[in-house]
Amino acid sequence: MQHYEHLILGTGQATGTLLGKLIPTGASIAVIEEAKVGGSCVNFGCTPTKTLVASAKALFQAKRGDFYGFETGEIKVDYDKIRARMNAVRSASNTGLTNWMESSPNVDLIRGRGSFVGPKIIKVGAKLVTAEKIYINVGTRPRVPTIEGIDGVDWMDSAKLLDKTDLPDRLIIIGGGYIGAEYAQVYRRFGASVTLIQGADQLMPREDKDVASAIQAFLEEEGIEILCRAKARAVKQTDKGIELAISLDGEDKTIYGTDLLIATGRIPNSDTLNLEAAGIVTNQRGYIEVDDYCRTAVEGVFALGDVNGHGAFTHTSVNDAEIVLDHLFGGTRSISQRKLVYALFTDPPLGRVGMSEKEALASGRKVLKATRPMSRISRAKEMGETKGFAKLLVDAETDLILGASILGVGGDEIINMFAAIMHSGIECRNYRRVVLVHPTVSELMPWILDGIKEARAE
Repeated sequence: MQHYEHLILGTGQATGTLLGKLIPTGASIAVIEEAKVGGSCVNFGCTPTKTLVASAKALFQAKRGDFYGFETGEIKVDYDKIRARMNAVRSASNTGLTNWMESSPNVDLIRGRGSFVGPKIIKVGAKLVTAEKIYINVGTRPRVPTIEGIDGVDWMDSAKLLDKTDLPDRLIIIGGGYIGAEYAQVYRRFGASVTLIQGADQLMPREDKDVASAIQAFLEEEGIEILCRAKARAVKQTDKGIELAISLDGEDKTIYGTDLLIATGRIPNSDTLNLEAAGIVTNQRGYIEVDDYCRTAVEGVFALGDVNGHGAFTHTSVNDAEIVLDHLFGGTRSISQRKLVYALFTDPPLGRVGMSEKEALASGRKVLKATRPMSRISRAKEMGETKGFAKLLVDAETDLILGASILGVGGDEIINMFAAIMHSGIECRNYRRVVLVHPTVSELMPWILDGIKEARAE
């Protein structure tokens, strides 16, 4: 049995942050990885998908030459080149992290699936390893919905779709969340016919209705068929492709496609670790229970990233690692201190931080709301990017921002400004006095506050 000072299970984004601080200490470190180094973000999440988003936007913009005042010849999609660029980007990230670990003298990269056989004893194949500190960073996997016949169909999750070498002809997507919306637009812009099936009344049910409706509108404008209130009943594989039977507003309907993407959420990989042997507790949804410092029920064992259920994003995983490191070195950072911020990378993108409008109203506060359509922002008009709107929510008593939704050009970047404002506790009257660069989209954000008024439930 080999003993280490630190042992990390999984190589998602929290792992790189941990190693950045632990390697220089000279402590002995083991990293266990069963699959590809880098986790979901590098291999089939942020890195490859945003590379595809960029290609899809360039293609879309090239077709708008008449709007901008120039002519182009026939525009053809070369999916092989698109995939080659995507693979080059993600391979560089994967290789870089692998080489870093393998070249660090105090790090052992152990290949295989690790599982607990005791509170701080992990088995990998026939090997047993122990550590003073253990960090669980094993992430999540796609949730497979209960649909009759699904086991007999060659369906894809996001990873399989990215590995598919040919462009889908008629793509069916089950799931109208962030993954479903992004892939729908990307593959529609590449030339595929796309039908998106969503069980709820709107896309992205956690978002406000005005946000979801605006996103649905510009996706449909690009030719994507979106069916809300649709329940997938049964599916089968035929010689011609996929036949999906759905119930749409109580009526039966059949959808035909060549390929099927399942994007109905994700579940934690905690069930692969034999946590019972370690005494580590999970909640009813399978996420590992942690305190404000990512500590599990076992002393010296931490759970970071998606597997602890306190965020499903790369940046929250990285922040978990920063919290753990800060705790180990005597700091006071905690999960409860952070403001949840995230983005949907459609075109235009959505940036979100803090509360949604429905959450703010449900909190019992007196909420003030300020909105402005992108069509009234000069920089957006100059760029020809006028879809969407900005919405700010303010606590009437404290004058602090409760949340912001920026749906429009630059929304994925602008939202970071509001995350910083909320973290710093800057009152809106002081934010309104800030001088920002002209001409930009973000410069108009303080001015939106001039039209603020009380928000009321619909």
